[in-house]
Amino acid sequence: MKPAPISLQLYSVRELAAQDPVGTITKVAEIGYVGVEGGDLYGMTATEFRAFLDELGLVASSTHGALPTKDNLEEIVDTAKTVGYTYHISGWGPPEFATVESTLEHAALAQQAALLLKPYGIEFGIHNHWWEFDHQFDGKYAHEVFMAAAPDVFAEVDTYWTQTGGADPVAEVAKLGSRAPLLHIKDGPAVKEKAMTAVGQGVLDWPAIIGAASADLAWLIVELDSCDTDMMQAVADSYAYLVGQGLATGRK
Repeated sequence: MKPAPISLQLYSVRELAAQDPVGTITKVAEIGYVGVEGGDLYGMTATEFRAFLDELGLVASSTHGALPTKDNLEEIVDTAKTVGYTYHISGWGPPEFATVESTLEHAALAQQAALLLKPYGIEFGIHNHWWEFDHQFDGKYAHEVFMAAAPDVFAEVDTYWTQTGGADPVAEVAKLGSRAPLLHIKDGPAVKEKAMTAVGQGVLDWPAIIGAASADLAWLIVELDSCDTDMMQAVADSYAYLVGQGLATGRK
């Protein structure tokens, strides 16, 4: 399988970007990342943000944002078309996956969102944390129940949180197949209370996880929620590992 291009979820560098968004995202481009996953335009209009990314040679792989509804649909579509991504991702917290009834209720909302975006060529996905994988309903993880009830929704599998929750990310990625076009890549001890590390310096088996992905895998997206080390260095080290091991493609 041809390696997928590498993107960075800008949440990773949120503290740096809050002070200097232009300099921070420029550094991400200089490291060699192909794309960025956003959710914040850093005070720019969508047109200005797109021009900024174009100038750096970056593309927008995807975004995290509000659940699409009839009320916000026009804004979501206009922003996606202008910035240039076709993957819009949302998510929910632990209470929404605590019971099978709530899980199915929110799967229905996600399915509605996916159908709203579909005519515009935009796909809707769900990003998981550990709480979709730390319990089961009749032998199935809450995430699996959710996905079965929302057939037009894709999974942006956060592989680290999947393992932290208690599931095998290799098995879950393989099970989802083409319904997992985006993988969130983060590393560390896989312990909820502990900070993360640069990718390749933790406990996850990246060749196996990425090797389990479908040929339809579109992006590997590095996301480090917190690190005890310098964050930009961890972002650079993650790029060096994934591209250096032939697990992702970059620009350098």
